[in-house]
Amino acid sequence: MHIYADADALPNPIKEILFRAAVRLGLRLTLVANKALAVPPSPLIDAVRVARGFDVADAAIVERVAPGDLVITADIPLAAQVIEKDAHALNPRGEGYTKDNIRGRLAMRDLLDELRGAGVVTGGPPPLSNRDREAFANALDILLTRLRREAAG
Repeated sequence: MHIYADADALPNPIKEILFRAAVRLGLRLTLVANKALAVPPSPLIDAVRVARGFDVADAAIVERVAPGDLVITADIPLAAQVIEKDAHALNPRGEGYTKDNIRGRLAMRDLLDELRGAGVVTGGPPPLSNRDREAFANALDILLTRLRREAAG
C-alpha cells in the first residue's frame, strides 16, 4: 500500500500525522503539489512537484494510484476518481470517501459550486481544529489497521 497526499492545500498538522504514520508503519508516502514541499529525511517519504495548472496534481495522483492505495484529499472529484480505481480516500478531517457516499458528496459539491456561480456566498470550510486533527489521526489509524489486516489475511 502506498499513501498519496494531495498536498497543495494540506494543512501542516495533517502532513505531520502522515509523516509519523508512514515511518511507524513502514508505508510509502508521496506528497504531490505544484510547489516545493519539505519532507523529513526518510526513504519512505517523498514529494513530487508538478506544474501549475488546474487539476495537474490530481491527474498525477490518479496516474500513480493503484488498487488498495490510500489518497488523502479534500478534493471530492479526485476522491471519486481514486475510488473508481479501487483505492481508498480520506479527507483531512477524517471523513472517508466510499463507493456508497461519493455520489452524494459530488452532488452536494456541484450544488454549492452552482450557488457560488450564481453569486450566493456559501462560505468555505472552517479552519482545521484540534478536534479535526484528532479525528483525522484516529480515522487514519483505523483505516490503515483495517487495510493492513485485509492485505495480510
